[in-house]
Amino acid sequence: MKPSRSTISVSLALAQAVAIAAPSPQRIEYSPLLFGSFIEQFDKVVYGGIYDPGSPLSDEDGFRKDVIDALREIKCSIVRWPGGCFASAYHWKDGVGPVREPVWDKAWNCEEPNTFGTDEFIKWCRKVGCEPYLCTNAGSGDGEEMSDWVQYCNLNEGRCGRRRIANGFPQPHGVKYWSIGNENGGGHEIGRKRAEDWGHIVCESAKMMRAADRSIFIAAAGSPVTEKWNKSLLSGAGRLIDFICVHTYPDKLLQVDNPSPYLKCMMFTRRPENMIANVARQLEEAGFGGGKIGIAIDEWNLRSWHHPGFGKFERGSKMDVAARRRNDRAATYTMADAVFTACFLNACIRHGDIVKMAAFAPVVNARGAIFVHPKGIVKRTTYHAFWMYANLLEKYAVPFEAECDELSDGNKSVPVLDAILTESEDERRKAIAAVNKHPSETRKLDVAALATEGSVRAVVLAGDSPDAFNDVGAEERVVPFETPLAVENGKVELPPHSVSIIMMEAKQ
Repeated sequence: MKPSRSTISVSLALAQAVAIAAPSPQRIEYSPLLFGSFIEQFDKVVYGGIYDPGSPLSDEDGFRKDVIDALREIKCSIVRWPGGCFASAYHWKDGVGPVREPVWDKAWNCEEPNTFGTDEFIKWCRKVGCEPYLCTNAGSGDGEEMSDWVQYCNLNEGRCGRRRIANGFPQPHGVKYWSIGNENGGGHEIGRKRAEDWGHIVCESAKMMRAADRSIFIAAAGSPVTEKWNKSLLSGAGRLIDFICVHTYPDKLLQVDNPSPYLKCMMFTRRPENMIANVARQLEEAGFGGGKIGIAIDEWNLRSWHHPGFGKFERGSKMDVAARRRNDRAATYTMADAVFTACFLNACIRHGDIVKMAAFAPVVNARGAIFVHPKGIVKRTTYHAFWMYANLLEKYAVPFEAECDELSDGNKSVPVLDAILTESEDERRKAIAAVNKHPSETRKLDVAALATEGSVRAVVLAGDSPDAFNDVGAEERVVPFETPLAVENGKVELPPHSVSIIMMEAKQ
């Protein structure tokens, strides 16, 4: 996708200003793994999503070619699989080899055919050009099962390595990134673990996994809120892990699908930053600060997945499987989702010295950035935000200070603007990712330290209203467009409810 050339006109009447200070030499090379994603055997994410054998839009392996092309465009760097909650009762050996028996999925209460398993996932990742990231079963599984999976993927010897070769894959898959568990402290999770046991469980599992391949990177399920859980993890297994995993879905829609309106969503935009600061503090206190252990936000989205009945195991309770299709409603994914996505990515890049990985959940269908249907795909507003960040920002984040007014909703408020500055290795090219959260008013951004009077090149995602969304038959209602932004008195003006990437050469 290439943004079309266009122009925008913005009102000066209500504009406020935010100032960007001169660049600091203390820049951060942030990881491309921040532009990752996530798939799970949930509803139509895999089957009928990325994997659809028999579709005229699929390749010889059953993978949707339009999805692969779209993910290449946003430079999807890493994808986590098979879950998620699904992972806590998934046994990888059920999903490899020529004969596969369907099993009952304890997480989502439906039959799992096992036709998409480890080898299919790895093959799909190679076609996308992303790193595979495998989440192991720390619920009903154990460390030996995890270690066997590492052997299957990465060794040419041993029973499991020979099994992969016999299945038609003579070369090791070479999977670098592994996670021990998923949300294992939650009562919704199959095989829930106690906080006091978690550090020991992770330690012993990591030892067995590293016995198979000492070069792998190991992540482990942490908690965004429960310090007791994280203390157990870090004290018991900190020396053996590379990442602590935390998740965030601020718009809670688990049981009732009532997506928050635009302004309420804006009040969530500081939560990622606060979560990062909280976990970073805990790492520091445990002796693993300074990047010794990185933060992996390996599930995140503005809106949580809708699946009524999930996590309820009392006699007579049931899962409303059909209600999961409400996750696919196009009208849910508006400029609120794009703006939140940009603010989330800004927070990760701003703290790129400690946040080393992120995975948007999921990649297609449900709350995904791409909606897949039998005749094609729809790129939702979040997809376009990813395209802009992955393709237009520079390699290094440069610290700066900004000041702006507040956007309020009742007794809650957040800064109305969110911006980061990036630059190329030689410091000649600069790119600012700037977000104006206000639903109806423009704001000014001070770029006097970076740009001369005249105009700068920008790519803008705004939409014709804060509630604008893309849908089948209206796929390009919200798309990025390229436009010059006037620099007047050292300031550029940002449209309401917008995400902008402003590109410039360094001042001589």
